[in-house]
Amino acid sequence: MRIVVIGGSGHVGTFLIPRLVRAGHEVVNVTRGTSVAYADAPEWQQVHQVTADRERGDAAGTFGPRIRDLGADAVIDLICFTLDSATALVESLRGHVGHLVHCGSIWRYGPALRLPVREGDATPALEEYGAQKEAIARYLKAETAGGGLVTTSLHPGHICGPGWAPTGPLGNLDPAVWGTLAAGETLRVPGSGSQLMHHVHADDVAPAFALATAHRDAAAGEDFHITAPSALNVRGYVDAVAGWFGQEASIETETWDEFRRHTDPEFADASWAHLHRSQYFSIEKARTRLGYTPRYEPDDAIRESLRWLLANGELAVPGDHSGV
Repeated sequence: MRIVVIGGSGHVGTFLIPRLVRAGHEVVNVTRGTSVAYADAPEWQQVHQVTADRERGDAAGTFGPRIRDLGADAVIDLICFTLDSATALVESLRGHVGHLVHCGSIWRYGPALRLPVREGDATPALEEYGAQKEAIARYLKAETAGGGLVTTSLHPGHICGPGWAPTGPLGNLDPAVWGTLAAGETLRVPGSGSQLMHHVHADDVAPAFALATAHRDAAAGEDFHITAPSALNVRGYVDAVAGWFGQEASIETETWDEFRRHTDPEFADASWAHLHRSQYFSIEKARTRLGYTPRYEPDDAIRESLRWLLANGELAVPGDHSGV
């Protein structure tokens, strides 16, 4: 099968594209050409690279036709963020491509009302990014239901893995949090510490896209949550990280107003966005229809991210971190 991957040089593509090549597919990677995969693999030598700027192409009306003209049997779109962009691509591919698999996000949902969250069973998104991902997912489902292009949307959790920082136990990317836990100091936590976050390793997201492509009929017109088998709450997350550094976990809960008074506004807003949602997602649909079997529990995925950051000088923490 000839598969075009849009944005395949990023987090998911690092693991996805070599997997597709090993499965015997002819793979085309469409990228702006400004980044390379986070981990090298010999399979990249067999990948045809195409340079294209999606934002400029969408504005000019040329991106969709360019993807269509690559002659793909299936297109995997990892970098679509607006309904307009999704619509332009679908209208170009309809009648020319057999399957479009879109990368959505669990950010399509707001705060959880029932756990685990099943596909389509949650409150509306809290911000524009999530609202666009929800709109795209609904549009794609309607497109396929109406007899148009066969589409599928996959919605990963908070992606972890080598090459980038994981969303931390406070629901933000503040690097100081890791140092606090590594030093055995008390971490100040907004709320009760029972709020949930649902991570997933990029090398578990990648096979989900491969499975959706391989099982087109089962995936047609559907959307799927792609996360780790379990989710960590703040207390469990803190306990795990402190233990990796040989420390006992110590937290002090406080109100959100207190937290905001001593936290950078950007980090505080991110914490609220993650922890207020308190999400835990069902992957049963992906298991039964696609055969999705994630290998990484969330703490394992997070640990691998931290190990990479420490080994590559991207994160400095006090003391011994050989246990990470």
